Amino acid sequence: MQYSFKTKFLRILVLFLLFSIVGCNEKKTNNWNRRVFIDYKNGKYTLKKDGKPFCIKGAAGYTNLRALKNAGGNTIRTWDTTNLATILNEAKVYNLAVIVGLYMPYNEQMDVFYNNPKQIEVQFKSYESLVHKYKNHPSLLFWCLGNELSFPHKPKYNSFYRTFNNLVDMIHRVDPDHLVTTTMENFQRKKIFNIKFRTNIDFISFNIFGKLKELEKDLEDFEWFWDEPFLITEWGIDGPWTPTEHTVWGAYIENTSTKKAEQYLSIYKKYMPVKNPRFLGSMVFYWGQKQEYTPTWFSLFAENGAASEAVGTMQYIWKSQKPTLKAPQIKFMLVDKKGAKDNILFTPNKLVSAEVLMNTQESENNGLSFFWEILPEDWYKENDTYGKKRPKGIKGLFVEQKTTNVVFKTPLKEGPYRIYVTVYDQHGQFASCNTPFYVIEK
Repeated sequence: MQYSFKTKFLRILVLFLLFSIVGCNEKKTNNWNRRVFIDYKNGKYTLKKDGKPFCIKGAAGYTNLRALKNAGGNTIRTWDTTNLATILNEAKVYNLAVIVGLYMPYNEQMDVFYNNPKQIEVQFKSYESLVHKYKNHPSLLFWCLGNELSFPHKPKYNSFYRTFNNLVDMIHRVDPDHLVTTTMENFQRKKIFNIKFRTNIDFISFNIFGKLKELEKDLEDFEWFWDEPFLITEWGIDGPWTPTEHTVWGAYIENTSTKKAEQYLSIYKKYMPVKNPRFLGSMVFYWGQKQEYTPTWFSLFAENGAASEAVGTMQYIWKSQKPTLKAPQIKFMLVDKKGAKDNILFTPNKLVSAEVLMNTQESENNGLSFFWEILPEDWYKENDTYGKKRPKGIKGLFVEQKTTNVVFKTPLKEGPYRIYVTVYDQHGQFASCNTPFYVIEK
């Protein structure tokens, strides 16, 4: 019986996959002489640091380290090596471990960077020197090579994989005491295939938000191929993307900091796979303040270092201990007696009232201070990425301010805006919320 070329190819492919699966499911021999290694015993993976079990109770970010320590966290993460010495040394003060990110050009930069031998050589020598320099730092936990790389399957990307693996091999050679991971956006089977077949990292990490609810099932369904340990390097509330609610002009609606604190706890309790024998730990996003669509969406801290209620939530998760002092709590904001979902439209230079409703106990507390601000909407995305710089507040718009109530003039220029309020207490804590609106010229 003769077979077509297609049939022969499929048979060879099946045999290749079967042999590969056997190889992929083979447990790696542990090296107990390492400072950091992953132990596999009785069907369970356990991260070991200095000979002791170490479950990562982490935060994606590298500031507010004292607050992290006090809340019960034990690990931080960087995305690159900027100010690395300072970060590692401060982490040492608070006995925190650090996952050091090594930036790798990705996606739209792949064709350019990874086909330039000179750039590749400069990067290799730079990272080799850096690994030599910091490999013995007591705060170092892992090296994370790249963040959410695409790991494409086409042969034209062979130069990327060659560069990536040369770096992994270099780290293993120079620093055998520390493991190498890389992060993936959500659980993607194709990427896991490519990472397993084409790279030599030690384990995979996930940045996962809304799809965290599907992770346990994804892990179970794909266990036939990949049953190795994993770390969650970013998790948190849903971001400014579908299916988050938005206005008719496309402005995503952000929850109050009070609602977010509830969501962090609910998400962790319902969906974090803490009982999975492959789970190494998780890192909440974002421990600090950053501009990502808004200045407050993912930020667990204010720009002045004040802590949101979500910091107390993480303390409860990590230490099973509620904070002594509760942060201010916001119910909602009304602008012209309308909520954020009401698609609020104004003409330029119109007088408008806004109010924020607090929980009764807080509204009677004279110790609260209210900071109101109007910012242009950050809705232009270059290369599918929101701006990293905080938009400047528009001055001269507020006509009257009385703590929970304000009157303002709408901006003269047509476009999307948000009105923000940040409520501070006298204990270094805050609450925040905002409402989008659109100004249409007559």
